Amino acid sequence: MTIKAGERMPAGKFKLMGETGPQDLTTAQLFDGKRVVLFSVPGAFTPTCNAKHLPGFVTQAAAMHAKGIDTIACMAVNDVFVMNAWGKSANAGEAVMMLADGNGEYARALGLELDATGFGMGKRGQRFAIVIDNGVATKVNVEAPGEFKVSAAEYVLGQL
Repeated sequence: MTIKAGERMPAGKFKLMGETGPQDLTTAQLFDGKRVVLFSVPGAFTPTCNAKHLPGFVTQAAAMHAKGIDTIACMAVNDVFVMNAWGKSANAGEAVMMLADGNGEYARALGLELDATGFGMGKRGQRFAIVIDNGVATKVNVEAPGEFKVSAAEYVLGQL
């Protein structure tokens, strides 16, 4: 079942690069008591993700914070080292938290797994953006295959 607006986000955890190396971040730590935009890309450094998706959220971060968003987080089925390197490459800094869903467990829990084996990329997460208020999804924007519209930072900003 795919997550829908009004539903509670499933419990899970991500890997995040900390000051001393990889660390776990639970969904409770990420979502509880906060307004969060969680967006997912099929892969770090892939064309649309690298040129448009992540940069859009980096650019729009201040505007989203002004509309009450506490945290903007990018998730991908990549390892924590790749996500950390991509965040540095994209100058994500403090604007966007880079979360590794290394085995795709959270993408599966959301019902938003993508089978990219035909492209040699294995199982990934679909392209989406979810607005979360204290652990409850309030907006769920899932892209149609090959599209980049409803998960774009500008679109999400218009929903806030």
